[in-house]
Amino acid sequence: MKRCRWCNEKNPTYVRYHDEEWGVWNMAENYLFEMLLLESFQAGLSWECVLNKREAFRRAYDQFDLDKICAYEDEKIQELMNDQTIIRNRSKIMASIHNAQIFRQIQQEYGSFQAYLNQYTNGKQYHEIGLAQNALSDALSKDLRKRGMKYMGSVTVYSFLQAVGVIVSHEKDCFLYR
Repeated sequence: MKRCRWCNEKNPTYVRYHDEEWGVWNMAENYLFEMLLLESFQAGLSWECVLNKREAFRRAYDQFDLDKICAYEDEKIQELMNDQTIIRNRSKIMASIHNAQIFRQIQQEYGSFQAYLNQYTNGKQYHEIGLAQNALSDALSKDLRKRGMKYMGSVTVYSFLQAVGVIVSHEKDCFLYR
């Protein structure tokens, strides 16, 4: 079975992610939050690195419980900084808490994060290959950063949109190409 070139077939976690999750429409609020948080940690790293630490992130970040993360204080921040199983970048950890608070504000403003996304996506799925950003990710990134989110450049937002299935980018030789 042929997969996208980026998928390291020697890594079962990566293969499972490629085959079962990447590009699959999933608008569950907790999933949207999890992927947004994980994508923010990817900045400057490979997605494979972040994905390999996903279970550790789930444990360290209380299963991505938005309310708990919004309330993290110094003791929890220090605990995260000492956790060798996750990415221990202080700036990214602080941004993850700050971004969680903004994510919640967006949910309160729009009723859900999905409703917020829909104002940009019209609830549609897009198919494109070979891009790292586009006008959609540019606009969404600009608004998220205007709201105060950190590590939300257009490339990061584009990766997030691919992860949650708004943008489907399986390559033409991939068995999942449509």
